[in-house]
Parts: sequence; structure tokens; C-alpha cells
Amino acid sequence: MPESAETPLFHALLTPYRSLGTRGFNVTMALFGGASVLSCAIFIANGAWPVVGFFGLDVFLLWLALKASFRSAKASEEVLVSRTELAIVKTSAKGHRSEARYNPFWTRFLVRRHQLAGVTHMAVAAEGRQTEIGAFLNPDDRESFAEAFTRALNEAKRG
Repeated sequence: MPESAETPLFHALLTPYRSLGTRGFNVTMALFGGASVLSCAIFIANGAWPVVGFFGLDVFLLWLALKASFRSAKASEEVLVSRTELAIVKTSAKGHRSEARYNPFWTRFLVRRHQLAGVTHMAVAAEGRQTEIGAFLNPDDRESFAEAFTRALNEAKRG
């Protein structure tokens, strides 16, 4: 995030939550792979050897899905609010960066809520454009971010 001449009132780095770490991935793959090998042995013993390829395919597809999940966890959004600027820097899982800058005095924070699910959508709007924030966050994190960001934006507007 570029340095501003002014001290930030609010700074947040948003990242997707992943409950499965490297150790959990290894344990999951070992258990799933072991169950697959055991099942393969049972099918081969009963003469149903053509089924063996499908068990290998299941293990490969699980591995592929978990790797894609880990790759998508590399995405992030950095949000900075000062009295003169609101900056949102998004970094995709592939490393592509995009920046959106707004004047906090003219910025509206749009929050959509659902009665049961809580905050379902957050965006910053001004100057005829809109930038979504925290789409990958879970509902509790969206709620706490919305509260903190609203306070910071109101403080910046009070000037």
C-alpha cells in the first residue's frame, strides 16, 4: 500500500479463511488414499478389477479440489482509510493487483443484509463507480468488518 502523508484511521487486510491447513491436507489425503487402496484390494480380490481406476480418479479429484482451494486462499484485499483518501487494493489468487481510490467525503458504504444470513454484500460507491469489498469473507467476519469500516469512514468524514 503506498505511503500517504497522513496517518491512516483504518487499515485492514482481508484474506479468505481456510480451515484446512497443510497438516490437515496431508491427513485427509492419507486417510482418503488409504481407504481407496483398501477398497481397491477388496474389489480386485472379488474380480472387479475395472473398478480400480475409478478409486484413483476419486483421490485425484479430491487432491485437485483441495489444491484449488489453497490456491484461491492467496487472494487478498487491503483497505486503508485516511481523512483524505480511501484506498482498496485487491490482489487475486494469481497475483494480479487492482486499486480503487476514493475521496472518503463523497463515498457511500453500501451494505446488503439478510434477516437470517446477516451481511450478504458490501461495496464502496462514489464518483459513478462501485467497488465490492470482502466477498470471500464468512458472515461473522463481514459483520465485524462492516461495523469497523463504517466507524472509520464516519470518522474520516467528520474531519
